[in-house]
Amino acid sequence: KTKVEKGVLYVSKEQVLAAVADERLTSITLELARPGDSVRIMPVKDVIEPRLKVEGSGGVLPGFISKVEMVGSGTTLVLSGAAVVTTGSIVGFQEGIVDMSGPGADYTPFSKTCNLVVVCQAPEGLSQHEHEAAVRVVGYKAAAVIAEAARNAEVDSWEEYQHLNLFEGMQKYPDLPRVAYVYMLQTQGLLHDTYVYGVDAKRILTTLMSPTEMMDGAIVSGNCVP
Repeated sequence: KTKVEKGVLYVSKEQVLAAVADERLTSITLELARPGDSVRIMPVKDVIEPRLKVEGSGGVLPGFISKVEMVGSGTTLVLSGAAVVTTGSIVGFQEGIVDMSGPGADYTPFSKTCNLVVVCQAPEGLSQHEHEAAVRVVGYKAAAVIAEAARNAEVDSWEEYQHLNLFEGMQKYPDLPRVAYVYMLQTQGLLHDTYVYGVDAKRILTTLMSPTEMMDGAIVSGNCVP
């Protein structure tokens, strides 16, 4: 059984594989990679930090794992120090590399996380877009299964973020200037897309969002280089 006990995450391979099964793929296997291991992970497709929403509207990764509902409020559990890494050759060699030790480890933050590596193999004839979509969702599902194991675990620390909406902020801090961050989302096609509430950014309009929405996965990257 996948569980968290005394700050240690235990992963049931059978439970995770059952949750991420995808008929579009011929095989899905799991490997572990820890900081300091003599391991190179490649080609990396994505790295997902397991998160679980336990209070507030919606759920993490809306549009993929949860229904489309505004997120960014309430309480979200974060398995800091753990990550799901998806791999699989889709098109050419333009993907990422994660070295868990050696000189290359200094160039990626994911050499310092305990990684559950999800290795995906696709059959010949599967379109590149279908292959990419399958691998991406498999990673999200794996992260969701792991995060669920922390629902009743003891919390090590809490952080609180308060973000007032535009009108509340103007009323509470009338003398402060208004600040907006223009978030440029890459959306160039296969392996270079970004998704907002599950929708390809090419299909959306400019949208006002709270930064806390992103903490719940309202925006996710489909870029092949983590």
